[in-house]
Amino acid sequence: MQHRATHFPNKQRFELKAGPGDPAVLTYHIKGGITVMDHTFVPAHLRGKGIAAILTRDALLEARRLGWKIIPDCSYVETFILRNPEFENLLAK
Repeated sequence: MQHRATHFPNKQRFELKAGPGDPAVLTYHIKGGITVMDHTFVPAHLRGKGIAAILTRDALLEARRLGWKIIPDCSYVETFILRNPEFENLLAK
């Protein structure tokens, strides 16, 4: 089964539901027209399955689609971009 994150703009978050229990989430806020991705959380029952990577990739793909410039204020998102340089062009200068 392939998982996909869902964007909830009204909550300023992406969620990835991958089974029973709480979803994995990536939250953001808008500051001066820049999207600050500030927190990623994966519940214990989903850890070790690559869920954070799927969630982050989907969030960054949506950011690209929406024309966002981002600041990764979450260490996971920052590391993900370092490991996946195809997303570096999303970074706010």
